[in-house]
Amino acid sequence: MTTTMDTLFSNARLPDGTPATIAVAQGKVAHIGPDAGQNAMAASTVDLGGQLVLPGFVEGHIHLDTSFYGDVWRPHRPYTAGFDVRERVEFQRQNMAAAAPMEQRARNQLELCITNGTTQMRSHVMVDASVGLKSLQTIAAVREKYKHLIDIQLVAFPQSGILTCPGTAELLDAAFDHGADVIGGLDPASLDRDVKGHLDVVFGIAEKRGVGVDIHLHEPDMMGVFSIEEIAARTRALGMQGKVAISHAYGLGDVPHDTVQHTADLLAKAGVAIMTNAPGARAFPPVLTLRNTGVTVFSGSDNIRDSWWPYGDGDMLGRAMMLGYRSGFLTDEHLGVAFDIVTAAGAKALGIANYGLTVGAPADFVTLHAAHVPEAVVGVPKPRSVYKAGKCIARDGALLS
Repeated sequence: MTTTMDTLFSNARLPDGTPATIAVAQGKVAHIGPDAGQNAMAASTVDLGGQLVLPGFVEGHIHLDTSFYGDVWRPHRPYTAGFDVRERVEFQRQNMAAAAPMEQRARNQLELCITNGTTQMRSHVMVDASVGLKSLQTIAAVREKYKHLIDIQLVAFPQSGILTCPGTAELLDAAFDHGADVIGGLDPASLDRDVKGHLDVVFGIAEKRGVGVDIHLHEPDMMGVFSIEEIAARTRALGMQGKVAISHAYGLGDVPHDTVQHTADLLAKAGVAIMTNAPGARAFPPVLTLRNTGVTVFSGSDNIRDSWWPYGDGDMLGRAMMLGYRSGFLTDEHLGVAFDIVTAAGAKALGIANYGLTVGAPADFVTLHAAHVPEAVVGVPKPRSVYKAGKCIARDGALLS
């Protein structure tokens, strides 16, 4: 029996290096394997010439509203007396007041990520009494313009705190009438100095609105571990396993292995995911310890050329290489772990169903020249082509539609 497909992608190389044909119908993977093209008619055929085909990358943590990518260069301003979130937020406010329009900057950054292969994204957007809902509304409008190219979740992010920034709790709740998908939080112990009160607001909104949680946690050492344990306890008590993430969790990089292991057990039981971007001069959570305990670890670019640091290129394959390099990953197995963190694990953390190169999943993938995943992670090869729902949307660093 002959079946009709929209597109047959022949001479593909799957992530493990095996040759295959990928058949796409109605924007989804219909068949995949060495014999997928047999007994099939297609409106078009694309010869991939032996290129490696990878699932679209998952950008799990980024800030579309605060990047200056594509704007004029802004020299980094060092802290005056060590890491201070409030001081950095003030630097950010001053920089943004003189920056290009937010929509333009967000589009620049978004196109950078898409052309590098990102097809799924979670962006944190400032929602607090200092900016109101304006930033969220702007980024939600940008998301609408790019919805045919990328799927984006927006996190209502209280950059200036919640309890110490009166009016923010009400704005965070209202954010879900203006495009927010996830409720955020920030350093409940060190910034708001009231872990219970901070989490009451965050998880209260999560319950009311039926949404997930993603909390920034820069807190160091045992302070950070305490906040992590409190978040895990709330998650279990409310039955929110699989719907909560902690971004950064720096404290897990500061404490002894036994403490990490104890906390990892709590996180695994609570189904709380950890996001790390392997920041440069900072200890970060031990990836393998967490994963081996059953914790979902995912990644993101975080800041790209903004007031926090001047780095970032929007390339999640490069982020996998960075994670592997900083984690001391050398074997093919561990390089595969680095890749999983920016693909399948990211999709799991973000609650994305039907992800990957599997039958029935959206045909979102990236093609590039490499023999298999380990080579792709260490080499970060370009050029690339990016496909969304089986249609090529970017090639060689440029959008096609």
